[in-house]
Amino acid sequence: MRQEMLKPVLPWWRVPTVWLVIGGPAAVVVASFATLVLAIHGGDRPLREMAAAQSTPLTPATQARNHAAAPRR
Repeated sequence: MRQEMLKPVLPWWRVPTVWLVIGGPAAVVVASFATLVLAIHGGDRPLREMAAAQSTPLTPATQARNHAAAPRR
């Protein structure tokens, strides 16, 4: 018999390559849930209409942001 055949087989959790294969996608899933929580709880609130009506260099950007955050009518 060959010497390789006499070696004990390691359980799957003892093989480092398995943790690379499982760990990468698991880290992405955890990061996506963290991003989802930040997106839900960290949204900007629309400015009041009078504050947005004042003409400043940022007026187009402010109007676009408020339009995107306002509910559809």
